[in-house]
Amino acid sequence: MQEILDTLANNSTWAYALLFVYSLGGGMVAILAAALLCASGALDIYLCVIIASVANFLGDEGLYYFAKFNRKQALPYFAKHRRKLALAQILFRRYGAWIILFKKYIYGLKTLVPIAIGFSKFNDIKFCVINAICAIIWALSLGLIGFFTGDLVNLISEKIGANNSLFLLALLAILGLIWLYFSKASKKSIKAKKGIKA
Repeated sequence: MQEILDTLANNSTWAYALLFVYSLGGGMVAILAAALLCASGALDIYLCVIIASVANFLGDEGLYYFAKFNRKQALPYFAKHRRKLALAQILFRRYGAWIILFKKYIYGLKTLVPIAIGFSKFNDIKFCVINAICAIIWALSLGLIGFFTGDLVNLISEKIGANNSLFLLALLAILGLIWLYFSKASKKSIKAKKGIKA
């Protein structure tokens, strides 16, 4: 474990770069993993939250403007996802800004909601402001969850000792459980909100 932390401490630029790239497309696992590393002192939690927020914001802005200015060219590529796009637009009309925040935690909706909003005639500045606020909330909430879970991970690491493979398995198990929880909770919430049986 210490070797991994030392490697990341010496090459933190790469860790931050990976966090940025991964957060462009969502990055839930990346921000959680980065926050866990912050608890060990390998990375800076403030910098991780800022990087994840900016990247998540830029990723959604890119999807929004791609859909807005390439509607005719983009629609054929989403023919198979027509129902999902329609659902995303219905959810957006019904819940407004809340769906922009909520979708950041749900795999699948992360990409479709900004595209669906881009296909609509939603105000650019309003989307930009809402998206910025939601990206900050998303990165801050997951960053804090990961950071405070870091104590548990450090405790597990100390108990396991020098066996890095067991530590990595434990770390992956914790990240997997967090992801599974968010995934199941969000699916139940979406089904309840849209009133459609899966």
